[in-house]
Amino acid sequence: MSVVLTGSIAYDYIMSFPGYFKDHILPEKIHEISVSFLVDSMKKQRGGIAPNIAYSLALLGERPKIMATVGEDFEDYRRWLELHFIDTSAIIVIPDEFTASFFVSTDKSQNQIASFYTGAMAHAHLVSFHDHVNGGIELAIISPNDPRAMAQYVVECKELGIPYIYDASQQIVRASAEDLIAGCVGSKMIILNDYELEMLKNKTGWSDGQVAASTEVLIVTYGERGSKITCAGKTIEIPIAPTRKDGEPTGGGDAYRAGIIKGMMHNFSWEFTGRLGALAATYVLEEVGGQNHRYTLEEFIERFKQEFGEWEELKLLEVSF
Repeated sequence: MSVVLTGSIAYDYIMSFPGYFKDHILPEKIHEISVSFLVDSMKKQRGGIAPNIAYSLALLGERPKIMATVGEDFEDYRRWLELHFIDTSAIIVIPDEFTASFFVSTDKSQNQIASFYTGAMAHAHLVSFHDHVNGGIELAIISPNDPRAMAQYVVECKELGIPYIYDASQQIVRASAEDLIAGCVGSKMIILNDYELEMLKNKTGWSDGQVAASTEVLIVTYGERGSKITCAGKTIEIPIAPTRKDGEPTGGGDAYRAGIIKGMMHNFSWEFTGRLGALAATYVLEEVGGQNHRYTLEEFIERFKQEFGEWEELKLLEVSF
């Protein structure tokens, strides 16, 4: 099955703050906040939502294509992706631009404060599904990107009859209510975390029920409390797979999405698919960065059994690799 991922491609600058943000933010001064956090470390990583999802999908045996724009500093990153069997033919270099950059500080409670420099991503609207439908696209993911491009991709997917996952998440802040509604209505799936769900409801004026009714499947993640998958009026609770060592949360949600996409592509049950996502995310949470984890099929299946027990669909997972 062919899957095309749209979304940010970026270099991540991941910083660690040795305290708690909450201890240094004064609620009564929130309207005029001015804080600075001295961090202990900074690491530059390959990142961006589209390649993070693609990397974990490749580990799970898929060969995804990324459609995005990057800067002239991207060639080493391109080679890395191609070494991991990710199709980069729809990644376009924008002259005289840098690849987008993500700056994030994480405190001891895994809370994050982040900023994002768009760079070449601001030109994402120049790349179109109309130029990359050769061979057919069976599933598309519209994830955080330049807001203009996200709105354009929703229109194009509907025009071309491409089923799509709508993942507005970090761009809910920038997107208009009209664009959010257009993206949700008619989507194959909406996926976001519980805070983003509240932001989506606030912007659109929708209720929980209206959000769920706008799509075929609604997935909401709750961090350490797992996730919930709502489909055909039924809600399924998915537990987490506990981490075995300390890492950093950047990219965990992207790996979760990769597990969900893997399950969708092979028509696995939602109970099993949710657990694929949970375990895929855990591998990232044990590292620093969204593309520094490794596992073989055998290792993934064995750990799945340890965390969730025996499932008949594990045999089908083997065949799908």
